[in-house]
Amino acid sequence: MKVLRFKQKLGVKAAPIRMDSQVKYGALSRGDGAIYLRFPRNGYREKIWDHAAGSIVVTEAGGVVTDAAGKQLDFSKGKYLDLDTGIIVSNQKLMPLLFDAVRASLAQKSKPQP
Repeated sequence: MKVLRFKQKLGVKAAPIRMDSQVKYGALSRGDGAIYLRFPRNGYREKIWDHAAGSIVVTEAGGVVTDAAGKQLDFSKGKYLDLDTGIIVSNQKLMPLLFDAVRASLAQKSKPQP
């Protein structure tokens, strides 16, 4: 459901591709994709080894890797990332659109449902 909302807000027509997170970072750094959104289920703690190397590769290729609030990922606090929501990976051009879509989706999720 969450993926469908993002796709609709962004006008994405392609189906999501399932692959290991490090492969996703590599694909984005090569230009084989444009968006990687990682929003794990509640209670799951992201491990740094799932994101540290990929983050460097994407950043060196000119991409952007942040948490859902737009802050850089902090790999200095041990084996887990302290995330309130999720991870957004993309290019400079798409990042503002992604932040808007994520904020809107999270705001919609936090509203009480009738």
